[in-house]
Amino acid sequence: MIRASLAFLAFALFSSFALAQAPDPDRDRTDKALAREVEELADVTKNVLVPMRDGAGLSTDIYLPKNRKGKAPAILIKSPYNYNPLGRYELNWLAKFLRRGYAVILQNERGKYYSEGDWEILGHPQTDGVDMLDWIEEQEWSTGKVGLIGCSSTAEWQLSLAAQNHPALAAMVPMGSGAGMGKIGEYWEQGNWYKGGAEQLLFSTWLYDYIPPSARLLPSGDLSPEERERVASLYPMTYKAKEVQWSKALKALPLMNLMQSVGGSSEAFEKMMARTPGDPEWRAGGLFHDDENIDAPALWLFSWYDVGLAPNIALFNHARTNTEDREAANAQFMAVGPNLHCRFFADSVGEAGDRTFPDAALDYYDMVFDFLDRYVKGERNGFERSTPKVQYYEMGADAWRKADAWPPKGASEVNFYLDSTEGANSLYGDGVLAAQPVESGAEKDSFVYDPMNPVPSVGGGVCCLGDAVKPGVFDQRSVESRNDVLVYTSAPLEKGVHVAGPVKLTLYVSSDAPDTDFMVKLVDVFPDGTAYNIDDTAQRVRWREGYDKPPVFMKEGEVYEVTIQPMVTANYFAPGHRIRLEVTSSNFPRYSRNLNTEEHVPTQKEPRVARNAVHHTAEHPSKLTLTVVPN
Repeated sequence: MIRASLAFLAFALFSSFALAQAPDPDRDRTDKALAREVEELADVTKNVLVPMRDGAGLSTDIYLPKNRKGKAPAILIKSPYNYNPLGRYELNWLAKFLRRGYAVILQNERGKYYSEGDWEILGHPQTDGVDMLDWIEEQEWSTGKVGLIGCSSTAEWQLSLAAQNHPALAAMVPMGSGAGMGKIGEYWEQGNWYKGGAEQLLFSTWLYDYIPPSARLLPSGDLSPEERERVASLYPMTYKAKEVQWSKALKALPLMNLMQSVGGSSEAFEKMMARTPGDPEWRAGGLFHDDENIDAPALWLFSWYDVGLAPNIALFNHARTNTEDREAANAQFMAVGPNLHCRFFADSVGEAGDRTFPDAALDYYDMVFDFLDRYVKGERNGFERSTPKVQYYEMGADAWRKADAWPPKGASEVNFYLDSTEGANSLYGDGVLAAQPVESGAEKDSFVYDPMNPVPSVGGGVCCLGDAVKPGVFDQRSVESRNDVLVYTSAPLEKGVHVAGPVKLTLYVSSDAPDTDFMVKLVDVFPDGTAYNIDDTAQRVRWREGYDKPPVFMKEGEVYEVTIQPMVTANYFAPGHRIRLEVTSSNFPRYSRNLNTEEHVPTQKEPRVARNAVHHTAEHPSKLTLTVVPN
């Protein structure tokens, strides 16, 4: 979805197709060898302008297998990124598809590179996506069956297209596709723009890097594909943005002026920054919403340390239960690994910040091709019988688990109640997670939130913020040493606890400001004191009564019940470990800073210091709820 730097998202076209991982037979082959094989395997036509319903032509490269006997099934990959010339990773996957007899269609979204029209995030899947499936279906070489594959930007547009119930869409493999969703159940992330009503800032870097601040000069549409290819080779439409030190740039106030401050194209950024989480304009683009259905078989690949994971998993469950197409409902498969954004095929698949998870990779290549062969080619290879509906890596136990559903059957909810005696401020306070509701002790824990001295982001399921935030797992004790972070910790566990499912939190809060945020983080504390982050989430208090309702502000002296948007994980808290919860009011620059006023946060200029509190009494029992499966 998002790019922090050219190095991090050099794999952005196929995104998940980053680095070859054993047992990939092509991992040691040279680029020249792969290019030569693709040339030998395919009849290639580049820069074809495929017409859409409004007359705009989308630049398309077509790779037809020379060794096909009769018609060929197709793999369609639509991208906002430049794939000319082909890099190693595109060549790697092209060779694999062509060997198996698939035609491969590479296409740039409208308004990108040599595609005509005006660009919009997600590439108009309900119209351009449908038109492209129509076009493939009508080709003389086509079986009429199409598969979709990609990660991040090459996956997100697939969701809304799948809701169109097109007969040619046979299957899809969306990976790390959170930004393709608007609202799914209790999650109103609107394409990862929000979490709990707080702006996630990862789109700031992406829009800066990929939206040129000037117009494109396109060649005449009357040129032949050969002439267009020659023009493209002579005048590659590449764009490299000036390097930005995002750790400093993201401090700009007001946030609405961020793109102007770094010299980027501000139109799309400001348009979306102006929207609230429930703005009806979010439905005008290509986002999938939960009043739609997924009407195609899907293999969902997700990561524990990726942006938008909880709504991704919610969508998997939605796809299984909210369609009249029972064949499609029964052909939904999900695997969740301990990797970072789109690192499924990387040699470093198990490296996530300061932790390396052993045996972190499934046989992803075999899984993907067996799935596509089953549902796009129609081969009776037994994929649906041999593949579990759910495969997930349980961190801590460092093992893959299989299940028929998510959460796994037999899971139950276990509550931990927040408490303290003297105060939970910082790692050195006495905040506890207790098995029973509070009967004595302090009534609340207070802290001062100063937006100009926010709690820094340290790791997490985040993508693409450059030098501002490194994704993954890191020791949180530097954060927990701050007095504006409340720390609640269980006693050392006598028996291990297998958590697999939603992580819920209900807080009773108060503030002397009309609005503020509450940021929470689940942490696994090792016997030596190392505190590793598991997941985190956010909640802007003004949206506590609903994202589709007007904001409701707080009054000083009143206590409010706030249900925090759930986290999700699969983690084994081993004997001797402790379960920890952090509560504070900032996690910057992963999320925007709330300046604690009633104004729309992106336009806030003047910060206000807030004194916030978490209450934990019999009347106000703040609690953490874990989904626990039996040993």
